[in-house]
Amino acid sequence: MYLYNLTLQQATGIVSAINGNFSSGKVQEIVVARGKILSLLRPDDLGKLQTLHSVEIFGCIRSLAQFRLTGAQKDYIVVGSDSGRIVILEYNKEKNVFDKVHQETFGKSGCRRIVPGQYLAIDPKGRAVMIGACEKQKLVYVLNRDTAARLTISSPLEAHKSHTIVYSICGVDCGFDNPIFASIELDYSEADQDSTGQAANEAQKHLTFYELDLGLNHVSRKWSEQVDNGANMLVTVPGGGDGPSGVLVCAENFVIYKNQGHPDVRAVIPRRADLPAERGVLIVSAATHKQKSMFFFLLQTEYGDIFKVTLEHGNEGVTELKIKYFDTIPVTASMCVLKTGFLFAASEFGNHALYQFQAIGDDPDVESSSSTLMETEEGFQPVFFQPRGLKNLVRIDQAESLMPIMDMKISNLFEEETPQIFSLCGRGPRSSLRILRPGLAISEMAVSQLPGVPSAVWTVKKNVSDAFDAYIVVSFANATLVLSIGETVEEVSDSGFLDTTPSLAVSLIGDDSLMQVHPNGIRHIREDGRINEWRTPGKRTIVKVGSNGLQVVIALSGGELIYFEVDMTGQLMEVEKHEMSGDVACLDIAPVPEGRQRSRFLAVGSYDNTIRILSLDPDDCMQILSVQSVSSPPESLLFLEVKASVGGEDGADHPANLFLNAGLQNGVLFRTVVDMVTGQLSDSRSRFLGLRAPKLFSVKVRGRPAMLCLSSRPWLGYIHQGHFLLTPLSYETLEFAASFSSDQCAEGVVAVAGDALRVFTIERLGETFNETAIPLRYTPRRKECFEAAGMGENGNGNVNEMGNGGDDEDKEDPLSDEQYGYPKAESNKWVSCIRILDPRTATTTCLLELQDSEAAFSVCTVNFHDKEYGALLAVGTAKGLQFWPKKSLVAGFIHIYRFLEDGRSLELLHKTQVEGVPLALCQFQGRLLAGIGSVLRLYDLGKKRLLRKCENKLFPNTIVSIHTYRDRIYVGDIQESFHFCKYRRDENQLYIFADDVVPRWLTVSYHIDFDTMAGADKFGNVYFVRLPQDVSDEIEEDPTGGKIKWEQGRLNGAPNKVEEIVQFHIGDVVTCLQKASLIPGGGECVLYGTVMGSLGALLPFTSRDDVDFFSHLEMHMRQEHPPLCGRDHMGYRSAYFPVKDVIDGDLCEQFPTLPLDLQRKIADELDRTPGEILKKLEEIRNKII
Repeated sequence: MYLYNLTLQQATGIVSAINGNFSSGKVQEIVVARGKILSLLRPDDLGKLQTLHSVEIFGCIRSLAQFRLTGAQKDYIVVGSDSGRIVILEYNKEKNVFDKVHQETFGKSGCRRIVPGQYLAIDPKGRAVMIGACEKQKLVYVLNRDTAARLTISSPLEAHKSHTIVYSICGVDCGFDNPIFASIELDYSEADQDSTGQAANEAQKHLTFYELDLGLNHVSRKWSEQVDNGANMLVTVPGGGDGPSGVLVCAENFVIYKNQGHPDVRAVIPRRADLPAERGVLIVSAATHKQKSMFFFLLQTEYGDIFKVTLEHGNEGVTELKIKYFDTIPVTASMCVLKTGFLFAASEFGNHALYQFQAIGDDPDVESSSSTLMETEEGFQPVFFQPRGLKNLVRIDQAESLMPIMDMKISNLFEEETPQIFSLCGRGPRSSLRILRPGLAISEMAVSQLPGVPSAVWTVKKNVSDAFDAYIVVSFANATLVLSIGETVEEVSDSGFLDTTPSLAVSLIGDDSLMQVHPNGIRHIREDGRINEWRTPGKRTIVKVGSNGLQVVIALSGGELIYFEVDMTGQLMEVEKHEMSGDVACLDIAPVPEGRQRSRFLAVGSYDNTIRILSLDPDDCMQILSVQSVSSPPESLLFLEVKASVGGEDGADHPANLFLNAGLQNGVLFRTVVDMVTGQLSDSRSRFLGLRAPKLFSVKVRGRPAMLCLSSRPWLGYIHQGHFLLTPLSYETLEFAASFSSDQCAEGVVAVAGDALRVFTIERLGETFNETAIPLRYTPRRKECFEAAGMGENGNGNVNEMGNGGDDEDKEDPLSDEQYGYPKAESNKWVSCIRILDPRTATTTCLLELQDSEAAFSVCTVNFHDKEYGALLAVGTAKGLQFWPKKSLVAGFIHIYRFLEDGRSLELLHKTQVEGVPLALCQFQGRLLAGIGSVLRLYDLGKKRLLRKCENKLFPNTIVSIHTYRDRIYVGDIQESFHFCKYRRDENQLYIFADDVVPRWLTVSYHIDFDTMAGADKFGNVYFVRLPQDVSDEIEEDPTGGKIKWEQGRLNGAPNKVEEIVQFHIGDVVTCLQKASLIPGGGECVLYGTVMGSLGALLPFTSRDDVDFFSHLEMHMRQEHPPLCGRDHMGYRSAYFPVKDVIDGDLCEQFPTLPLDLQRKIADELDRTPGEILKKLEEIRNKII
């Protein structure tokens, strides 16, 4: 079995973010690392975050920093990754790519304790960079520039110290003196030697300064001093002429200012009044804002509160350190203060946000200061505050983030064309159930009812040079309505259009006159109000029309074509007639190329299943240039011109192209390339869009022409980062559309459906899914979809959530928990609930809160033998569970609930106490299987409790998943992979007959077929295991069961072993797997969701030729286009186990972003053209989504 791995939605979580001027000196941008993806974001003028560029680096980004050389305008990006190399990148604005400036190797690949890459620190003047490991090694590179002003990098200078753990490093701002780096270190050499553990208790953290002597080219330890053992983070204090230099040490409950030869200045971090006394307060992220005359720091605690820290300093150094409460926002992984007055908050979990500063916290608020620090017998006197609503910040935009996806089910509950993905995301009060649909999001601007059912709609400008449209023209069965666009949209009657007839086309013709084509003729309305009318000859009527601003072709009934051109004076002149063999089904004229007077190509579709290209040149007017036969009569034609681009906005080189798109009556969109010189057709592709014949319309998207296809649902075809994407829109069926531009809505679409006129815009291009979120109360754990009994309506999902935190006593608190989090509680206190949600109405029909620190961990629906109650719900819970200092619990329970009101609410039948946490439950042959610790037990339903029927205690650690199929049971162990079991009813015994040879820390498992299981481990690998066919047959054919019973175990396990048939390193912990098909009539693939919030698919190949083609393409891509941050692609995908039988589609899909000569080189090696390779990539993507 060969699989094709493709990421459908890039990771949405952010591990670190930096800000600076990466494209040019004026613009503020943000670079974010999303695990293995590097993205460049820019807030636009309206404060909306736009993604300019996103690149997969096939490695793990551990740290990011930015620096600029003295006097330079642009910032460089330094990346610390798992490649064992330091990489310096520069953003190339012209090509819209990150260019690798330097790549220096210093160690082994992989995230290791002593290989640098975990920490980065920059000298504030951009003269040196330190890259550090968690232990022992730190390297300093000197940065400079050569005579051509290019960046140079020195060989590394070592600042190693063995037996030390590093907690944080930063650069110290000392002006243009020798660069100094500070680090928090802990020496464990004594603790290693001392077996009593006394030295470990007395180990002391130190703050150490390392000086880089630029003259001697050498790094030395300059100064070291003890620091609080709770110290976890350093922040650079501006120095030189801007401030006192030194560092802020963020420690548990304190912020301390330290510098060489300067007394400590310490202030206590204010704490929430409701925080239990034994909990400390740690700073988790920091941002500095520096202006000419002042600077301040924003520090955020682990509870989400932001404090503004200021220093009072003079000639004698720092005299006072003040910490003032600023605002509370959700906990961030990184904060960036932009010079344009924005704060970018990359949330640890949940959506990221962009805030604008309303004020910089100068108003009085709760403040603690070093001058008012009080010491008592118990320690320092704390300062308390109460969180409040946002005062200094206001949120202006948010970026959706699915991180972390806890569970996911794919199911078509809404009976749409494609199934929906129901994912449980987030943690604590920011949890949500998100319904993802493949397609682009739409924001509706206006909907207005019309007096009848319209058949078509157009928008026209009054002049070519106008920015906005002047009229919306709507055609009905027997009339035409003209609406003028201004402050409001209202009907007008003085526009010159004929309103007593339906219209076939309305457009701007020439520079400043309007044309209306109706069945009996053409009405040409000049700018000064004069009207010219051209009538059809005899009784014939116009049936189809195509035009492009300077040329018009009409088709009369019977198949006659008449061609008009606009002459110098702006008149429409008849140029040529031509008889076709039969009626014309559709027409389109190519757009006029720049600098030309006319376009050369006319496309005519006929009912004999052909499309002809005719010439419009005066020399060979109406001559047939080429013919293309198609599978069904064409309904609609559209030429789409793609302008040449070298890099540019969309980040790819491609020549100018002319595409002819045809919507056929059988619902297929047919796309082919038109040769711009000869008019020959080549490279045709087709795709099924829906049950209705697609109607094609030209619209503008981001200033470029794009294509809107209206079939049973709307689709948009557009170029994004060099790919042509054809993506559905999440909207209802539309009949007819036109692009729309007014001062309120620069790039919109106006469309008619039913008797309504709709105006909408298309949001966030390039995304695969759009989402609807339903907020939840606690961290979601498991989810079960079930059909409501008797109703047959598939309308309920049951979400089972829980959280670890104190019970909320004060429900009247006006502040939102989503922003402030729940009050913190002791480690064995839990709150948890079981919720039944109706996703159609997004309402909770039942919410059961569990009492007394009970938390739910597993859920399943089960039908017991006696059908007394029908389907029941089993929930596994644990009471008083705590993980630290040692794992313990009061009791485990299995609750059995019955459904009432067609599955809308629950009633408890009984609960059964068990000895451990039931982490897995599953129905099996009318009974309930439960995995409790290392015991697999079979229960039946009793009147007062569940009754034990059979058990097997031979599992190695803890059972975390159970799947069943016929009489086989597939058990997943927390660290020992899969066990295949069989239940023998006559003996009432559970036997383990096969297991895996590789220890795997399972995070999720999924049953593929009778012999095959798919699983993922906590190191980011996905793998499939299969029972060999001969073993499987033997087990099934063994009538007595004696074979299983008496067979010797092998390797301390079961007698048979499963084989690994697929192995692939995703690079992100996979939390859910499911087999599904996302397109109507498409093949099934395995979809996975990850902790970082990405969604991907593994598609099985159906032909050997495809396997060969893609494996060769992958091989050439590995050689010609190595990953950006220096990791070896093959090594990355085999990080834990050698990659087996999976082709990396993410690497193959980087093919269009290569330079053209490289594309040709790879294509020649594969005996293909670049166009054919792009076609294959598009086809395989279309099989998935």
